[in-house]
Amino acid sequence: MRKITILLLSCMLPQSILYAKKKSKRPNIIFIMSDDHTSQAIGAYNSRLAPLNPTPTIDRIGNEGVIFENAFCTNSICTPSRACIMTGQYSQTNGVLDLSQPLAPEKLYLATEMKTLGYQTAIVGKWHLHKRPETFDYYNVFYGQGKYYDPILVEKGMTSMVPRKAAGAHKEKGKEVPGKRYKGHSSDVVTDITLDWLKNKRDKSKPFFLMHHFKAPHDMFVFNRKYENYLEDTYIPEPASMYYDGNHGSIATRGLNDQMKDSIGSSVGKRNSIRNMGKHMKIDPNLSDMEYKHAAYQEYLKRYLRCVKGVDDNVKRLFDYLEQNNLMDNTIIIYTGDQGFWLGEHDYIDKRWMYEESMRMPFLVRYPKTIRAGSRSDAIINNTDFAPTIIELAGGKKPKQMQGESFAEIITKGKEPKNWKQETYYRYWAHMMHHQNPGHFGIRTKEYKLIFFYGLHFKDAAMKSKRVWQTTPGWELYDLKKDPQEMNNCYNDPRYSKVVKDLKSRLHQLRVDLNETDENYPKIDKIIEENWN
Repeated sequence: MRKITILLLSCMLPQSILYAKKKSKRPNIIFIMSDDHTSQAIGAYNSRLAPLNPTPTIDRIGNEGVIFENAFCTNSICTPSRACIMTGQYSQTNGVLDLSQPLAPEKLYLATEMKTLGYQTAIVGKWHLHKRPETFDYYNVFYGQGKYYDPILVEKGMTSMVPRKAAGAHKEKGKEVPGKRYKGHSSDVVTDITLDWLKNKRDKSKPFFLMHHFKAPHDMFVFNRKYENYLEDTYIPEPASMYYDGNHGSIATRGLNDQMKDSIGSSVGKRNSIRNMGKHMKIDPNLSDMEYKHAAYQEYLKRYLRCVKGVDDNVKRLFDYLEQNNLMDNTIIIYTGDQGFWLGEHDYIDKRWMYEESMRMPFLVRYPKTIRAGSRSDAIINNTDFAPTIIELAGGKKPKQMQGESFAEIITKGKEPKNWKQETYYRYWAHMMHHQNPGHFGIRTKEYKLIFFYGLHFKDAAMKSKRVWQTTPGWELYDLKKDPQEMNNCYNDPRYSKVVKDLKSRLHQLRVDLNETDENYPKIDKIIEENWN
């Protein structure tokens, strides 16, 4: 009789209540993203820096979950990468090609879908997509880049005001904007705000989707002062390619007879006289080239890794809260960076290039209920795939407007499906802006990378700047199995003629399929046509 009564009562319950109970069993999801945290600076990726043990807490995510070894961005620069993550779309489709273009609020598809699935949504920290993320149930974000110390953030519904200039809110109107100044280092501040939301502001009857975004370790690497002695007396391993570059590059990136090496791509040492890390680190310019580069690199890496240390320690603070409140094992934890970053390889700093250290993103996931600890995958994924994957892990389906694909099956089953993609597309649009990197696009498979440098800005107005000039078109091909450090451009090697032909065919088809052609940019389109073969 008791069983019959319970059954009858359950049948009489409104469907909304039953659905709410079903949704409440779904896992929480925390998406942690650091700015410019490259895979070389994460111990779990076993790079030359791994013996320094830079990220013990972040490594735990991979050691107790899965590490993706072939995760890539589609444009190695902050704003476009974040737009790809939020929309599941490539840059031409979402409309964000460079740092200046905002993401339309109605295109925050990831947040919209998660809310539809019954999740409470929140984002804290770096946003950098210009227009405020009103789609989220809660936000507390920096204006623009934000400041490392005593940053100003704007919270949803906030009425307190701060000077527009102090907030870095250059595109906002008026002399003042809503915001609040927080005391301390930004990595600590972002975590303080997140923990306050988790403890006091979230709806505990719902699963939550939280995006926790650090500013660190973005340049210029202002670390928390408590880490000033961290690694002080430690030698930081140096990449061989910082001193010897082999046959890396082409006429497009080095110029005829290397005439452009001093002005293309920011450097660690004196190579780029306009922008090099030695200047930023205030290294004695009277040192020899090699001594200058060594000193600049050691100081650069120590500052960078001190910022990383602050990130890792704050991730531990999040983990401590989750464990103390029995949330750790019912929460999918994702860790990534918004792109890769140069740590001296090929004598480069910053990002932007399609080369490995810049294009590769860290991506680690922990969820012990479905992920086998210590898993690793070499499946090719990119940042347009993140949103579809998160949505599927939350119990939903990818919306039609998303171009990326869910790799949730790879996360949970540990195997790459037979029909999974075998290449990824890349495009850098901001030709010769900021760090003097030529415009280029290309295709990357597990075995090869083909890049075409077309050397022109997509905005005619940008080409009128004294700092921006047209560069020589050129192709580069790297055999990643034989040459993972990309030391030998083998595009002109006749032994690779069939490889080049195949990759060009696949690249052309990718550009058509992904709406990434240059039909709207006739000057670039002409260069492509003239130099395709």
